[in-house]
Amino acid sequence: MASPEPDAVRETTTPKDVMIERFATLGRQLSQATVLFHAQIAEHVGLSATDHKCLDLAVQAENPLTAGQIAELSGLSTGAVTGVIDRLERAGFVRRVRDPHDRRKVLVEVSRGSLARYGDAYDGLWTALDATLTDYTENELIAIERWVGSMVATLRAEAERLATVRRPTG
Repeated sequence: MASPEPDAVRETTTPKDVMIERFATLGRQLSQATVLFHAQIAEHVGLSATDHKCLDLAVQAENPLTAGQIAELSGLSTGAVTGVIDRLERAGFVRRVRDPHDRRKVLVEVSRGSLARYGDAYDGLWTALDATLTDYTENELIAIERWVGSMVATLRAEAERLATVRRPTG
């Protein structure tokens, strides 16, 4: 027979605490799997994980981005982003173009044809996503979408907050 929980644990653990821990664990597992997946995707096309994610930011943008916008979106320094853009440009994924509205600005434009180098790398993920979505009702999908959106906003805000916190020295 299992021994009962110690009183101290029983008194301090609430159903809410248990739920938070469950979701925190799932969040960490999802984050780890996502990082590993994107590291493999990056390697597949000959990029570093950072370069791949910065390219992804440029691909998702409605219009070409400036280096400053990529820095802001990625949390990288402008100097680091310059190196990323240099590497992406050398690899043929992006090109620098003058802003037609302000010739002083340089924009980073994705070379759409280069994205064919990703080939079928995402096919397994899209197939699994399609199959998984059919397991849920419309109301469940709305709740999941709302939760994921909320967590994305929270993570972005926390990343921004942490970027402004002084790091300990030594």
